[in-house]
Amino acid sequence: MAVEVTPGTTSDSQRNGSAAEQTWVFMAEDAPAANRDLLGGKGAGLAAMTQAGLPVPPAFTITTAACNAYQSAGQQFPSGLWDQTLAALKKLEAKSGKKLGDASDPLLVSVRSGARESMPGMMDTVLNLGLNDETVQGLARQTSNERFAWDAYRRFVGMFGRIVLGVAGEKIDHAFDSAKSRAGTKQDTDLNAQQLRAVTQELKELVQNETGQPFPTDVLKQLELAIKAVFNSWMGKRAVDYRNQFKIPHDLGTAVSVVTMVFGNMGDDSGTGVAFTRNPSTGKREIYGEFLPNAQGEDVVAGIRTPITIGKMRELWPDVYQQFEQIADRLEKTYKDVQDLEFTVERGKLYMLQTRNAKRTGKAAVVTAVEMVSEGVITRDEALKRVQPMHVQQILVPQFDPEALRKSGAPIGQGLAASPGAAVGKVVFDPDRSQQLAAEGEPVVLARRETSPEDFHGMAPAVGILTSRGGSSSHAAVVARQMGKPCIAGAEEINIDVERQQLTANGTTLREGDWISLDGTTGQVFAGRIPTIAPDLERETELLTLLKWADDTRKIGVWANADTPDEVARARSLGATGVGLVRTEHMFREEGRPPFVQEMILAAPDAKRGDSAARARYLKSLDTLREFQTGDFYGILKAMDGLPVVIRLIDPPLHEFLPKHEKLLEEVTRADAKDETGPEVDEKRRLLEAVSRLHEQNPMLGLRGCRLGILFPEIVEMQVKAIAMAAAKLKKEGLNPIPEIMIPLVGTRNEMALERERLEGVVKDVFASQGTDVAYKFGACMEVPRACIVAGQIAETAEFFSYGTNDLTQTSYGYSRDDAEGKFLGEYLKEKVLPHNPFESIDREGVGELVRMGIERGRKQRPSLEVGICGEQGGDPASVAFCHDVGMNYVSCAPGRIPVARLAAAQAALGHTPTDR
Repeated sequence: MAVEVTPGTTSDSQRNGSAAEQTWVFMAEDAPAANRDLLGGKGAGLAAMTQAGLPVPPAFTITTAACNAYQSAGQQFPSGLWDQTLAALKKLEAKSGKKLGDASDPLLVSVRSGARESMPGMMDTVLNLGLNDETVQGLARQTSNERFAWDAYRRFVGMFGRIVLGVAGEKIDHAFDSAKSRAGTKQDTDLNAQQLRAVTQELKELVQNETGQPFPTDVLKQLELAIKAVFNSWMGKRAVDYRNQFKIPHDLGTAVSVVTMVFGNMGDDSGTGVAFTRNPSTGKREIYGEFLPNAQGEDVVAGIRTPITIGKMRELWPDVYQQFEQIADRLEKTYKDVQDLEFTVERGKLYMLQTRNAKRTGKAAVVTAVEMVSEGVITRDEALKRVQPMHVQQILVPQFDPEALRKSGAPIGQGLAASPGAAVGKVVFDPDRSQQLAAEGEPVVLARRETSPEDFHGMAPAVGILTSRGGSSSHAAVVARQMGKPCIAGAEEINIDVERQQLTANGTTLREGDWISLDGTTGQVFAGRIPTIAPDLERETELLTLLKWADDTRKIGVWANADTPDEVARARSLGATGVGLVRTEHMFREEGRPPFVQEMILAAPDAKRGDSAARARYLKSLDTLREFQTGDFYGILKAMDGLPVVIRLIDPPLHEFLPKHEKLLEEVTRADAKDETGPEVDEKRRLLEAVSRLHEQNPMLGLRGCRLGILFPEIVEMQVKAIAMAAAKLKKEGLNPIPEIMIPLVGTRNEMALERERLEGVVKDVFASQGTDVAYKFGACMEVPRACIVAGQIAETAEFFSYGTNDLTQTSYGYSRDDAEGKFLGEYLKEKVLPHNPFESIDREGVGELVRMGIERGRKQRPSLEVGICGEQGGDPASVAFCHDVGMNYVSCAPGRIPVARLAAAQAALGHTPTDR
């Protein structure tokens, strides 16, 4: 054909249209087909296919700018819109030779939604518009098919009643199901014309009873109301939730395409279907899809009838299938991407209704991108930009078996998708029980209202974590991502009753030991067991190829946050080229160590005051902990042999390692009331006294980080000695350890200088005593705004900066992360006080400027300064792009997010803004 399909992109000015022109409506043959922003994906596809001469029903599109103007005007059409719509309708009537509302030969249209970004099923569409008691008779005469006419009418009344007039879908479905029951049939196709006429009347009566108004028969009023309903669906809850989940802007608006109806339900030579140019689940190069003879599109999408595979269409209608196959191939080559196609066959004639870039699984996205490079369709750079970070993540975590998930029924609840993957286990509500049952070989899912560091022993063995409070950067979420475990946080509709050991959601109650399934990728919670599919990276050859291309392209390193040798080994297998954060305090909570940690804490204040007995206990506990830590660091440095490992010295306040004050007070008070005595009670009194002594009004801004190290130097000296001993031992074994020691929460020049002076002496003494030498660095964890402002001073003695953006965000905003996410952050996001959660993705304007300032001032003082990020944002694609832009050397993230960060770093190098659409 002479005209080619011409997809493309547009500028922001094109997207919004010109207020002076006020052109709200375009005919498909005249529309700017390249302008997806203005026409939406569906409208742009219709325009492109029409202008290419493909078989497309006549159509016009009302722009996204009209939708935005409608919303801004309080859900009123902007000036000129309705007149332009009527003018376009007249052109549609002229093309079809039919008129909307003509009782003798009626034109029927569909009113379809379609935004720039595909949002499958999130907005509304109305089919068969233009039918009433008069036009249905004309449709029956013109088609010589009374059954078809009444089938179209009952569909229209049901759809219009539900979508436009707000009648509950369950009531409409019940009325139709009752009609089939009375007729003794399960299939809607078995109802005859008289039965369909009767159910149409029942549906009209239902609409009148529910709305208090008769079903509208004025066809222009039907059109007006349908257009408004589609506009309104842009701000419907499911559409808003979908955009929030996939970070789609709320100001894009939806276009409305008014398309001449073609009918797949006119008999056995008609049908409708949906197909993809490649398999959207596996990426296999094949026409993949479903169709239904004698049906309309809603039947395929809604599952009203069981469709048959597209391959069967070749057998039924070979000529039609051949034409469809040729069009599909042409559209894929034009758009250079997998296409999602909708089509209808009316009395043997094929009509194309939609083409858009297809949604697909992570595996399919990677496979098709890599294969299209090998086919010469796209370049490597285009492949890297096309695959979304979430696609990579999906491949690397267990997922529910799709067929089993389809049969599992509706979820019982929904929360935030805090850490991806599928988890299936027996629900428990107590971390001790989690540890106990897991030790017995049971898969467990730990359900808590929220988690705290004290729950870690129960979180570690659990296969998944569920909380009813907290957000995606809550304790549960952070730890789960670190460990690569699925987690759903903030599932507020689920009542988790820890005391009664049960959870309740939407009429379902699960007690300890009942099976539960979590989808950490979607945030959905299911009762019962759903089979999962395990990932195997070595078998994902296309992903390995794509990540190799990413490594060849990216400019910054990708390191890992890892606290154990196993985590380090996993991180290295996933492509990490260093460890950017080892949290030493996590090691203090491992089995067998808490008593020595507690003794260290209890003895420290008295030892500092000169109590010799206390000092002896203090040093003895430190010696024991040093032995533990030497083994820890030996394993971690060995697993990352030849690559740098940044080890952060103890950071949290000491009270976090002791029992809760309230619990101890209650136990001691109870013991006093009963006049109980003995070593156990004495120990509790000691602990209560210590916890009371360590109490702070704001512990996160109190005695922690470098302040703790300066006041109690023996603790950090013990840690540094353990690091140096481990490194020396590995060096003697012929390995190449590269430790980098990080001082946490530095805010002044003197804090950094004093800590380095004291601790470097420890390192040198160890290496001298061991007769070996190991390269090492000292650096600062940049977590408070002042550190960024005086970064040049800190860089006098710091050889590297690592930005702890979790705390830097808290101290910059003045937010407590846990309180913010639990109390007001959700409302802030809803009301657009904040554009996004700053604990998930870095705040470029505020926190980002502090980071940029710190890097510039630090490197002015020390040009060789190594800079990285170790906060949660290190695995966020948008934050990785920021880190690239400001010239960091590396990002560091949880092991499970390393492949995502590798891809995001490559996309940043290519100037591509990462999305998770």
